[in-house]
Amino acid sequence: MSNPGSSAAASTSSSPAVVPDAVAASPAAGGAPRGFGSFGSLGPVGLVLAGGISVQFGGALAVTLMPRAGALGVVTLRLVAAAVILLLVCRPRLRGHSRADWGTVIVFGAAMGAMNGLFYEAVARIPLGPAVTLEVLGPLALSVLASRRAINALWAALALAGVFLLGGGGFSDLDPLGVGFALGAGTMWAAYIIFSARTGRRFPQADGLALAMAVAALLFVPLGIAESGGKLLHPTTLALGSAVAVLSSVLPYTLELLALRRLPASTFAILMSLEPAIAATAGFFVLHQALSLTEAAAIALVIAASMGAVRTQVGRGKVVEPGPVS
Repeated sequence: MSNPGSSAAASTSSSPAVVPDAVAASPAAGGAPRGFGSFGSLGPVGLVLAGGISVQFGGALAVTLMPRAGALGVVTLRLVAAAVILLLVCRPRLRGHSRADWGTVIVFGAAMGAMNGLFYEAVARIPLGPAVTLEVLGPLALSVLASRRAINALWAALALAGVFLLGGGGFSDLDPLGVGFALGAGTMWAAYIIFSARTGRRFPQADGLALAMAVAALLFVPLGIAESGGKLLHPTTLALGSAVAVLSSVLPYTLELLALRRLPASTFAILMSLEPAIAATAGFFVLHQALSLTEAAAIALVIAASMGAVRTQVGRGKVVEPGPVS
């Protein structure tokens, strides 16, 4: 599933927009979050790919947990466990932030929570692969809107063709409510990308991510309790929920936040088109869902589009390594 900042140094009270120009991390933003410094050696593209693999295998594990805790219960466990882990690791500073900073992190948290809730409601009704193919339409639309070059629209169109091919050329046989939830999750994924980038510019290291995760968890606790109640406290459910949190939230969101400090938003969004391919692989290994020749061809189209987007940006010298961090 989904799914995270890039910008020149800016005043913490400003509100820079996400643009497809790569920029270095600002000194205020810092580099890798505490405890995650070694991940920076992967490079921005490697960070995105590692995050995608983690989140999709976490999503497959979450599907197996839904009979125990329900969709909203799984989301609640995932967000609460991820918030606790990130708050302990990052120890974010609560003072010294402007009203605009807090507004950004609250919207980021709300978008993150909504993205997770809608997606899990989708996979409770339709298979994982089609759910992710529908969800990824949000980042693909963002890539076209954010890009200033016609070639990126071409890569997005190629990836979009792969997305629909992976869905069997249409989604008429799927639960309409599940389709609606997946499309809603895609919209929230686009918002997540935008506000993750803004949060990464306004808060040092992964502090903003930790605070946003806490916001998302607080929003979903009442929903999870209402749906699942005491089931959330079963030891096995808690253990599996914590594993989902690490795989689907802590690792991928941190890696993506780091990547967006050095990767153009348009390229990042097109890289997200790899998610259906990764989801299909996770479905095969975890949920025993076999790939057809059509699905394999769709994966090839999506990968080709993503590689083309990366090569286009790198060829223009757009991927910039961050400067030294304090």
